Amino acid sequence: MNHACWAWWLGLPPDGIGAKPNGRTAEVTHPTRYALIGAAGYIAPRHMRAMRDTGGSLVTAYDINDSVGIMDSHFPDATFHTEFEQFETHAHGLRRTGQDLDYITICSPNYLHKAHSAFALRAGADAICEKPLVLHTADLDDLALIELETGKRIWTILQLRLHPVIAALRQQIATAPADKIFEVDLTYITSRGVWYQASWKGLEHKSGGVATNIGVHFYDMLHFLFGANTRSLVHYRSAVASAGYLEFERARVRWMLSINRAHLPQHTPPGQTTYRSITIDGKEIEFSGGFTDLHTVSYQEILAGRGFGLSDVRPAVSMVEQIRTAALETGRGTAHAALSALESA
Repeated sequence: MNHACWAWWLGLPPDGIGAKPNGRTAEVTHPTRYALIGAAGYIAPRHMRAMRDTGGSLVTAYDINDSVGIMDSHFPDATFHTEFEQFETHAHGLRRTGQDLDYITICSPNYLHKAHSAFALRAGADAICEKPLVLHTADLDDLALIELETGKRIWTILQLRLHPVIAALRQQIATAPADKIFEVDLTYITSRGVWYQASWKGLEHKSGGVATNIGVHFYDMLHFLFGANTRSLVHYRSAVASAGYLEFERARVRWMLSINRAHLPQHTPPGQTTYRSITIDGKEIEFSGGFTDLHTVSYQEILAGRGFGLSDVRPAVSMVEQIRTAALETGRGTAHAALSALESA
């Protein structure tokens, strides 16, 4: 049942209960008020900066860890909680006293994104959730129902779509001959230490595995550039690396992702721990720069009602879910050049 049908079944307007274009139910006359779940996480400071740079205020935050001194650099007056029950009580208390939160930003571990997004909507706020928004496509259907029930929206961060190089490349692809099929090679190696496997990130049921945890934004980028995914083959999959072949409406893609520093190319400069290469028809696409402000741009788009929602993330979530569960088919499709090295390691 689609979004409109669910709305009819629940007796709600097709676009939610009186929702404005940006998902809010009333005009906001005060600085945008935020809460933050996962304040001690790696990505949280980018969100704090985006809140500040767009004129917002972080009112309250939560994390099970208390190493959140970074808050002093952005919002030293925000309240902080290390128990979710305390945070939840505080959030509902704000609502009862007319100090409603406009957005609850979610930077928690991947497997908690669905629950925390649902909480945000039921607490009367829109959610801004880091990628991957969820681990399973069925979760998107559940969250769509909660959007309809509450009249609130869930936004996510797909910052590669906002990168100037990627935006320009999409325009170039759109103007190419309609029957043109691009040949793409994607390699992404980002070294992680032994700690990684001991953390939630090393547990597939919590992180979604390597392809989800470090690759979901690249799969979204490929969909954004080349259209619908029409074929997916997985050639290799382990706890530290994955490789395969994808076909889109406008591209054939050989891909490899790894967190193992032993997989870095021999020509990698000493001390460099990350290697990223994307070639289209043999031409390297360079977009290492320009990332600094993309979370701020993402917030600007969300505040303007142009953010990315549940339907936008579905293709990438579907791709990584299939990559995580598909049987290996090493003899089919065109393999990535590094596949033999992976298999022999």
